[in-house]
Amino acid sequence: MSETTDFNPLEAAKKLGLLDEEYDKIVEYLGRTPNFTELSIYSVMWSEHCSYKNSIKWLKTLPKEGPAILAEAGEENAGLVDIGDGLACAFKIESHNHPSAIEPYQGAATGVGGINRDIFTMGARPIAQLNSLRFGSPDSDRTKWLLKGVVKGIGDYGNSFGIPVLGGEVFFDESYNQNPLVNAMSVGIVEIDKTISAISEGPGNPVFIVGSSTGKDGIHGATFASGDLTEDSADDLPSVQVGDPFQEKLLLEASMELADTDAIVGMQDMGAAGITCSTSEMSAKGECGMDIYLDRVPTRQSNMQPFEILLSESQERMLVVVKKGREKEVIDIFEKWDLNCVEIGTVTEGDTLRFFMDDDLVAQVNADSLVLGGGAPVYSREYAEPSYFAKAKKFNADSLAVPSDLVEVGKQLLGQVNIASKRWVTEQYDSMVGTINMTTNSPSDAGIVNLKNSDKAIAMTVDCNARYVHADPQKGCSIAVAEAARNIVCSGGVPSAITNCLNFGNPYNPEAFWQFVGAIKGMSDACRKFKTPVTGGNVSFYNQSTIDGNTVPVLPTPTIGMIGLIDNKDWITPMAIQEEGNILMLLGSHSGDINSSQYLIHHRKVDLSPAPEFDMDVEYEMQQNLQSLIQGGLVISAHDVSDGGLFTSLVEMSLPLGIGSDITIESEERMDGVLFGEAQSRVIIEVASDGVAKIESVLASTKQPYAILGKTGGASVKIDGSNFGSVDELGSIYNGALHKIMEN
Repeated sequence: MSETTDFNPLEAAKKLGLLDEEYDKIVEYLGRTPNFTELSIYSVMWSEHCSYKNSIKWLKTLPKEGPAILAEAGEENAGLVDIGDGLACAFKIESHNHPSAIEPYQGAATGVGGINRDIFTMGARPIAQLNSLRFGSPDSDRTKWLLKGVVKGIGDYGNSFGIPVLGGEVFFDESYNQNPLVNAMSVGIVEIDKTISAISEGPGNPVFIVGSSTGKDGIHGATFASGDLTEDSADDLPSVQVGDPFQEKLLLEASMELADTDAIVGMQDMGAAGITCSTSEMSAKGECGMDIYLDRVPTRQSNMQPFEILLSESQERMLVVVKKGREKEVIDIFEKWDLNCVEIGTVTEGDTLRFFMDDDLVAQVNADSLVLGGGAPVYSREYAEPSYFAKAKKFNADSLAVPSDLVEVGKQLLGQVNIASKRWVTEQYDSMVGTINMTTNSPSDAGIVNLKNSDKAIAMTVDCNARYVHADPQKGCSIAVAEAARNIVCSGGVPSAITNCLNFGNPYNPEAFWQFVGAIKGMSDACRKFKTPVTGGNVSFYNQSTIDGNTVPVLPTPTIGMIGLIDNKDWITPMAIQEEGNILMLLGSHSGDINSSQYLIHHRKVDLSPAPEFDMDVEYEMQQNLQSLIQGGLVISAHDVSDGGLFTSLVEMSLPLGIGSDITIESEERMDGVLFGEAQSRVIIEVASDGVAKIESVLASTKQPYAILGKTGGASVKIDGSNFGSVDELGSIYNGALHKIMEN
């Protein structure tokens, strides 16, 4: 393990992103000076992307336990929730932000591929995908380039892989101009007794690498994702992985066949940090070691160096520990699917990882010293309230007069890109592949997957209003959890658990870290209230750009991915008005609150204001009452009031089937707030005219506020006698806004 005489390990460590004190810790662990390959190993495993060294202290405070939880956060590649009938749901969300910023097509495509592998390495077959995307100013050429590349990458990979996209969100803000956010979620189903663990154990058991060959793409990708984006980041293009969805489809089918055997001990996807990560994490979990022979690894390029093979993040690869004597069985499966299946090492006693190249020992490290929960560093970062927070709280809506022409305001808002339809995006995804999507032709507030041969279905959603989180991180993140739960409930489900993708700025910036800490506190509060434990997820720091010497962080974006269970398919509830002559009711109170609304930000040009009204107890009570009404067969359709307010929700309910409404609002609140404000805990429900009395009877024993709005029917949306436009006109505005931007 000799190095050239001019090798300076401390300088090399710094160039690899390690701190002085981290280098000293490595020397202490090894009992000697590390070589370059060993420094490379520690640099990726101790990067924020792999070790969560700046966030783990706070992540540990999140609620992780629940009666249906089969795998708690951090235990496996993805969360695992019992859904009954001997089945479990595996699900997880992760980011691929930095790669997508410099190569949007491959960055997004490999994000989709990686998150799907996290699911099927557990023995679960992926059944649905969702995504949460954030881009900069919609009129900028860079934003259009990024949006086109990301959407095509997601669509091409997902469509080819054969998994439908059931839902998602797209949001634009100038803070994402250089650094878009690409968060991908995958959901899968597995028989509980066929789950596969990401573990290595049993000295003498062989270790196999399966799937694609290893190339130089993605080397130091984890380190790249653990630093700031700059104007020179395009020079890091080799850090971006290259995906092959057809190879992944073969790998999926081989893995499913493998799961039907008992020939393997454990399996893990090679995502961030490649062979380094999978060998160290599996070994540390099983309290064992490995001897790995890098020259046996199938490679795409000749003369690859040991550190390149170890750190490569080439896609469609997994590490499999096989029971000794069962090798041929495993090899035959992968040969059937025309995939590499090569024995590259052996499980050993102790906890030492030894890596060889042509029989030369090139690195020797302790597995536990590398991993989260072991020897990886853990830091307590400083945090401080930013000056903008106090400034935002000073905003008073009374300083703004109510516009005289609310009809014109409503039409303008419908054409605002953050409110308008994202059909330009979703039309590029195949939502019907697999024939299990129950919401393509009958949309609901959450995506719904059919569980065949069962009375049950699974509802799923991704949600986060980053504007609310910026205004008040704790309240804003609680709202993100609450909105996800509300979407599940509006669709007929009961919330089960969440996964999260926490996108923030530089953790060494006290104000950015204050946002992170506040969001964790808000998430904890809401998850406890809604009984939705956190099954895992992803932390993505350093989402910001250095432009002309100024560092601009993105809006804090803790994306919430949630699943829920629909125990009876009869409870599935669409969001669209279904029939003329029915009654529309509002669960919740009329509010004049315009804080942090799209109306306030884009129409009134007020950038800083508090988060909107939100009371967790009121929200929880409303959701419980809505569940009772839906399960009692009293609700025909339901849609929550969120971005764009009550008016936008009414229009969105009218568009799918072209049925308008005529409502009357009895309120002394300011009317722009009532129509366009985004106060929480409100849902519009459609009920039969003869069902109103029954609903009022059910709600009489609760504290639930409600109002009868009016009737469904007609070709227009009418409010207090004013015609806000025909459904066709409003639909043209709503559906055409993003198309016009992308076509110009």
